[in-house]
Amino acid sequence: MSNFDLVLKLLLQLTIILGTCRIVSIMGRYVGQTDVVCEMIAGVILGPSLLGLIAPDIQQWLFPNVPLILESGTKIPNPSMSILFAISQLGLAIYMFLIGLELDTDQLKNNIKSAGLVSLAGIIIPFTLGAIATLFLYGNNQLFNPQITSWAAALYLGASMSITAFPLLARMLHERDIAKTSFGTLVLAAGSIDDATAWCLLAIVLASIKDSASIAVLAIGGGIEYVLFMVFLGKPLFKVFTRWTKRDRRVTQQTLTVLLILLMLCAWFTDFMGIYGVFGAFILGTVMPRGEFAKQVRHYTEFLTSSFLLPIFFVFSGLNTQIGLVNTPELWGITIIIVAIAIIGKGIACMLAAKMAGENWRESATIGALMNARGLMELIILNIGLEQGVITPTLFTMMVIMAIVTTLITSPLVNFLLHRKIYQLAAK
Repeated sequence: MSNFDLVLKLLLQLTIILGTCRIVSIMGRYVGQTDVVCEMIAGVILGPSLLGLIAPDIQQWLFPNVPLILESGTKIPNPSMSILFAISQLGLAIYMFLIGLELDTDQLKNNIKSAGLVSLAGIIIPFTLGAIATLFLYGNNQLFNPQITSWAAALYLGASMSITAFPLLARMLHERDIAKTSFGTLVLAAGSIDDATAWCLLAIVLASIKDSASIAVLAIGGGIEYVLFMVFLGKPLFKVFTRWTKRDRRVTQQTLTVLLILLMLCAWFTDFMGIYGVFGAFILGTVMPRGEFAKQVRHYTEFLTSSFLLPIFFVFSGLNTQIGLVNTPELWGITIIIVAIAIIGKGIACMLAAKMAGENWRESATIGALMNARGLMELIILNIGLEQGVITPTLFTMMVIMAIVTTLITSPLVNFLLHRKIYQLAAK
């Protein structure tokens, strides 16, 4: 395809993606779902699970997932999908930066013990249950690659069970205007710790597969160094943005350009380290100065990111879901067990941990419901496992179903547990 053809297809893809997201979001509001969940469902609708069944030729033309084969025999992703992927990652990085920019660090300091307890429960319990499940599932060539060792399989499945849908969680809190509250800060902190730990575990698994300890060292060591640098050196240096804003009486184009350069660099660095670029962007946002500078940055970037760039990320991930691969009673039985383990290990464990940390039962249950959502961070870690040959397409699909179920039940549960009056009281 020529560059002109790629642009034509991209414009049509974006039109269909945004239009489908809007329609599904309007319908989803009647059943208590947030935009983020509806956008993920829109991706499944546009993918092989629905559109691919109804009109496979149209679906493959619009969103081709068949790789191109070069004359040398090398397979490469379809260029049109690669462009969509790049745009989706850009939107996710900017959005997570904005979430970090809104994080109340003072409240985070007050809730660090509670967040640590919730996060610890959200890692240890589901990880342990996932590892135990591997004892029964390992050896089944339909689920795991025979070349993968049992301990690597257990580590991977445990990490997959421990993941939290951090971008989804952040957007749910943001849509309800409770991201800045003590309750919202606790959930964001616990979710970020959970996902960072899960990605470090994944790095160890990938190191074992490739027989290279450098992958794990880069991910864990580089991540720690990045956070320490940002907190102790970056935060004082970034006060220059406040001085520039006061000098110019606004955030100028030059100031915003410097900020975007920093954002792209930080996302690239943590992605290169193996932790995933979303955390680099989020940490950068947390150490940025607040006040008028933060307010104007949100004003310039928030609406375009939330309404245009971010939906592409959710839809793109949904396009890779193929629910039809689970097609026997035995596989459906294993899937149900996986879903049950996920809910018990993550949702109930985090709820009890929040109660132990001093939250009331209503807020504890809400924290458990939010932490239980796997969403698209789960899809990302599953795609990595599939691409690296850890799991088979069958187990991949079963885990995707688990991610969809735990994500779909989150919004109705949160709406049931927290009504509008609770939000207003929390905001005060």
